[in-house]
Amino acid sequence: MIRLGKLTDYAIVVMVQLAREGAAAARSASQLAEVTALPEPTVAKVLKTLLKAGFVSSQRGAQGGYKLARDAESVTIRDIIEAVDGPIAIVTCVEGSQDHCQAEAQCPTRGKWEPVNNAIRTALHGITLADMAGEAPSQPERPQLVQVSWPEIREKR
Repeated sequence: MIRLGKLTDYAIVVMVQLAREGAAAARSASQLAEVTALPEPTVAKVLKTLLKAGFVSSQRGAQGGYKLARDAESVTIRDIIEAVDGPIAIVTCVEGSQDHCQAEAQCPTRGKWEPVNNAIRTALHGITLADMAGEAPSQPERPQLVQVSWPEIREKR
């Protein structure tokens, strides 16, 4: 089973909550923790990451808090995942990765995962924060998956 990390899951939950409340609403970490039923220290940590990535803005003071810095239609689930977890890949031994596998030189699947990774990235790029928040049009467009046949992969060797 492929799973998101807990912080990534929580980041999406927090972003969806902010999107549902609207761009003008500013919420504190404790308010967001209460409404999402997540631990406040975790929400604060997630908000710091989202602030650094430019997805939320913060304002001090009595009316302060965190709110979306970008329109919910312009933020994709892929954007959030990559901001928290880094590049999306189903295995760590992909082109450009700093991780090296001991069996890399003899691996029979070496170089074969990129079409899978691209399909996952494309699917996640097609789902916006607005879609997750229920603000999307009634018939959202389905993401187009990349179709690659095995003969095409063999030709690239």
